[in-house]
Amino acid sequence: MKPLTEQEIRSSFINCSKGEAKRISLPRDLDERPWDDLDFLGWRDPGAPDRSYLVTEREGRPVGVTLRFPSAQRGFLHRSMCSLCLTTHRGGGVSLMTARKAGTAGREGNSVGVYMCADLACSLYVRGRKALDSGSRFEESLTTQEQIARTVGHLSAFLDKLYA
Repeated sequence: MKPLTEQEIRSSFINCSKGEAKRISLPRDLDERPWDDLDFLGWRDPGAPDRSYLVTEREGRPVGVTLRFPSAQRGFLHRSMCSLCLTTHRGGGVSLMTARKAGTAGREGNSVGVYMCADLACSLYVRGRKALDSGSRFEESLTTQEQIARTVGHLSAFLDKLYA
C-alpha cells in the first residue's frame, strides 16, 4: 500500500458524512507505519472504544470504511477466526465489525458485518511481521503471496457488499 496523507484518508470514507470524516481521530504515527507490508490501514479510535476504521486501495484510489464492534469480549478460552486473514485468536482477538452501507442504503440504516482481527493487523499476521499473543495461524501450503492475495480478495468481497 502506498503511504497516505491525512487529507487522502479523510476524503476516502464512503460510509459517513464529510463532517463525520473530519472528526475521525487519525493515527498519529502515519509516518512510521510499515506501508509496504499493509494491504489496508486499520486503527481503533482511542476516544470511542467501539469504533475502528479501515482504508485500502481500490481501483487505484483510497477507500475508507468506518466500522463498529461490540464492546463485550469473549472468554479467554474461546477461539475465533478472522474471516479476512484466517488467523485464530483467543478471547476478544476477533470481533464482528459492522459497517454502514454506502449511499442511500446506509442512510436507511443498512449495514454489513465481517469477523476481523480486533487489532486490524491482518496484513502483518499474514506476512509474519506481527507475533500472536495467544492465537495461531494454520500452516498452509499456500505461499505468502497467495495468502496475501486471498486476504485482499476477502477484503474486496466485504467492500463489494457495502456498495450492494
